Amino acid sequence: MVAVLAAGFAAGGINAVVGSGTLVSFPVLLAVGIPPVPATISNSLGLILGNASASVGYRRELRGQRRLLLSLIPASVLGGLTGAFLLLHLPAATFEAVVPVLIALAVVLVALQPLVQRALARRRGPDEAQQRIGPGRLAALFGGAYLTGTYGGYFAASQGVLQIGIFGLLLRESLQRLNALKNVLTLTVNTVAAGAYVVVATDRVVWSAAGLLAGGSLVGGYLSSRYGRRLPDPVLRTAIVVLGLVAIAVLVNR
Repeated sequence: MVAVLAAGFAAGGINAVVGSGTLVSFPVLLAVGIPPVPATISNSLGLILGNASASVGYRRELRGQRRLLLSLIPASVLGGLTGAFLLLHLPAATFEAVVPVLIALAVVLVALQPLVQRALARRRGPDEAQQRIGPGRLAALFGGAYLTGTYGGYFAASQGVLQIGIFGLLLRESLQRLNALKNVLTLTVNTVAAGAYVVVATDRVVWSAAGLLAGGSLVGGYLSSRYGRRLPDPVLRTAIVVLGLVAIAVLVNR
């Protein structure tokens, strides 16, 4: 119980700032004897409160992003439902084989984001770079939210790294504002996926584990968002890249 509670605290804190908390909580659930699919389901359910407290902690960075959020939340809902369906119907090995590749791509995107954004800004010109999001870019953002939501509904680990990597190329925003956007979309995905699990796979939820994770992640998410939002972009970018590389190493050696 202490180990699961501590894992929830750590996962909630990591998710608030980076988005790879499942790499802490999921192995702990396996270590205490919970099978992989029930562990995935219980983990998604247990980390919802952490996602919520992180979103509240980043509320200042969400200012001015309401319209974009309202456009992307439906994509996250659809993605969460798709991911939940895949988890309950497909072999885990089918999807997990692609996960390290996706995370590696996201790490590269996050690391190169400043260079790519400057190159795109030069091509567009200063006026065009500051224009409102057009239909093409909005469609790309919607697709990115759906794909990362599907991934998050299925496995969840490093969902935030993928989101920041994709959104960072499409939006001229600071990492902290991208992180705030990521927290709300992750909350949406986890809530939808967990709701689907509870409705159609109630017998696979380990409620004691989910409750302990929820308590720990609630506190961890709030505290981490309170202090993590003060990190400079280079420090936050380094943390994301390091956690992404750790995620790849853990997944490859599972």
